[in-house]
Amino acid sequence: MALKPVAKVLVIKLGGVGELVTAFPAFERIRHAHPRARIALLTTEPFAALARSSPFFDAVETDGRPGGPGRWTALVLRLRRSRYDRVYDLQNDASTSLLFQALRPFAPPWSGAAPGCALPHRNPNRERMHALERQAEQLRDAGIWPDAPTRPLSAPPPDISWILARSAQPRSVSAAAGHRPMVILSPGVGVRHPEKQWPIERYGDLAKRLQDAGYDIVVIGALREGPLAHAIQRKAPRARDLTGRTDFAQIAALGARAALAIGNDIGALHLIAAAGAPTIALFSSASDPALTAPRGHVTVLHSPDLKQLPVETVAGAALALARQPA
Repeated sequence: MALKPVAKVLVIKLGGVGELVTAFPAFERIRHAHPRARIALLTTEPFAALARSSPFFDAVETDGRPGGPGRWTALVLRLRRSRYDRVYDLQNDASTSLLFQALRPFAPPWSGAAPGCALPHRNPNRERMHALERQAEQLRDAGIWPDAPTRPLSAPPPDISWILARSAQPRSVSAAAGHRPMVILSPGVGVRHPEKQWPIERYGDLAKRLQDAGYDIVVIGALREGPLAHAIQRKAPRARDLTGRTDFAQIAALGARAALAIGNDIGALHLIAAAGAPTIALFSSASDPALTAPRGHVTVLHSPDLKQLPVETVAGAALALARQPA
């Protein structure tokens, strides 16, 4: 079908921070393909500030997960009025497929997996691909990324230089920074996935070993994860608690100067690894690292049950991978 010139573009990405970070290369390619278009991102409020600071979008809309029929109808009506010339659905879940169906029969040319869309990602094995290669292949099928990296492990880590160029370190790290190299610990998980958490007492034991080996320990996470940091501090008293005190840009800045990062399968690791930190990602059977692991200088330790992953294994990998103290 003949497609009209593209002046208004909508990009949809609704997932967590890890999913947002792995979409950066696709965002960049969409901007490159439509340099004069007005490009809007449909996302949710937690990621609005990061998206607005990026070079990819002219507008950021945060009603991507409407609660209740009234807000859902309002979203559909708003998108109809917006008259987008192209939609790139990088979320590709049941909610965005339903959104596409709600916009028919006058839906804009739509790139994604929604049945009946004009620019389909046709690979029947798309759900078995890592997000970086999957989204690259989707944009290749949409005609805007002819040399997309689609082979397994062919896509590089996301480029976050634009974040690092405008980010600042948290005061508590900048003020206290000495000559000891820093290790970032990210011990939390989403509330719905406790099976992805390595036991917190083992994080404490690990922190003590790394402190004794000459490293400073910084614990990051959401504000509600403060008790995890406190549990680590009971075994490693010099560890610094930054839970609830860092935005995404500051996490990236920490990653850029860290000797090592260690954490569960959680979105912050994608940002830290993309910033250049050697990273150890701890995976249980709840997720497949071939599909979701961060890219970069990353070592994956995979145990079906993380309760069975001993401190000795993680500490050995950490001391082998970390940038060494002077």
